[in-house]
Amino acid sequence: MEKDKNLPHINVDYFENLTGEIKPTAPGEVDEVGLRIKNLREKKGLSIKEVANLTGFDSQRLEDIENGKIQPQLGTVMKLSRALDSALGRLVSGVGSQLYSITRKNERKKISRSTSQKEQKNLYSYMSLAPEVQGRHMEALIVQLEENPDKEISVHNGEEFIYVLEGVAELSIGGKTYDLEPGDSVYYLSTTPHLIMGKNGRATILAVLYE
Repeated sequence: MEKDKNLPHINVDYFENLTGEIKPTAPGEVDEVGLRIKNLREKKGLSIKEVANLTGFDSQRLEDIENGKIQPQLGTVMKLSRALDSALGRLVSGVGSQLYSITRKNERKKISRSTSQKEQKNLYSYMSLAPEVQGRHMEALIVQLEENPDKEISVHNGEEFIYVLEGVAELSIGGKTYDLEPGDSVYYLSTTPHLIMGKNGRATILAVLYE
């Protein structure tokens, strides 16, 4: 069925306050993912080389992640969380302590970012929506996608649900490429080779990751 180009996919005004610019934060408020990975690895008594063998990642890449030189993509963090026998949320946004979490639009939590391995270009920035929940198996994020010149395909365990809020997101999955516009969504098993990025600029999505 062909879409009516005169009608919006969604009520855009409804999401105006939900999206918007993810502003840079002061040093120390971001880039904590690498430190969490390092602390957990050391707590488990594993060397970087041992984690490299478990994940297939290069040892230098892991060292750069731990030192904050590379900001890992979420797929990379999911692989590391499995190798370190840890919940994804513990590495992405820390350990929660509550049974439930209500996040107001002006109370969104820590901002992190991901950079490409080759060019150190910012690929996306994200905010965690419910880091306070203890023992959670899902991670809900607002993500601002940038264009990705490296086009590095991601494959890892888990499941992902993506809902486009603003802009156009380009999804490559299963050997095909799709343009996702506001109101479009996709659900896939993360073991399917995939890549999602902004097309012709920035796109904002709601992403729910399940381990």
